[in-house]
Amino acid sequence: MIDVTLDMEQYDCPFIHATEEHDLAFSAVHWEFDTTSDTLETRMVVEGDDRESLGQGLSELRDHDGLRDYTLLSKTGGVAHIRSVIDETAAMETIRNGGGYITGPFYIADGSELWHIGFDDRGEADGTLSRLDRDNEYEVLERDEPDLPELQGFIQNAGAAMTLIEGCKDLSDVERQTLETAASEGYFESPRSATLGTLAEEFDVSKPAVSKNLRRGQRKMLQRVVDAIGELK
Repeated sequence: MIDVTLDMEQYDCPFIHATEEHDLAFSAVHWEFDTTSDTLETRMVVEGDDRESLGQGLSELRDHDGLRDYTLLSKTGGVAHIRSVIDETAAMETIRNGGGYITGPFYIADGSELWHIGFDDRGEADGTLSRLDRDNEYEVLERDEPDLPELQGFIQNAGAAMTLIEGCKDLSDVERQTLETAASEGYFESPRSATLGTLAEEFDVSKPAVSKNLRRGQRKMLQRVVDAIGELK
């Protein structure tokens, strides 16, 4: 298997068009291609900078010629969950005709799309990417050829990975920002290049407050790490 991550610009994609015109992003949570109608059904989480940006972006999406069906499933503030059906794009057709297939969720923002696609052999991958280059703008961000043991290990340990992801979601915004800043500024290094005092100044809070946020974040993540270790195979 050849696993490729692309940063793709598609001129006929309704989602990309919407992000070019408005400040919003689409994250796929489910996708299914219908070979009988050459359409792609997706369920997406849509995030706007605010409620107004979200509303304008969804309106732009609904007006696109490539959109075949649209349902607003839920909406709260600047975030929405939608179901959509779009026509097969030119890039999608090139990849499918070349033996490629989607291997992971895609993310769309600022006029481009992050794609995770797979091929069964190197020749298919090279030929398809060459044909894709004729009519599309894209950049290969990553290319990997995992062997069978690596692939098996990845699949078997998907549950452990999800445990870590859930741990990240458990963090409050303040806890996440405090942990990120502490790590990037060297608080956890030896010797430390950041202290509770410098972190407190960074967030304009007291040292006990920043210490409490650090302890809470570390406690949450450490428990998830321990749980994930127990799930490893």
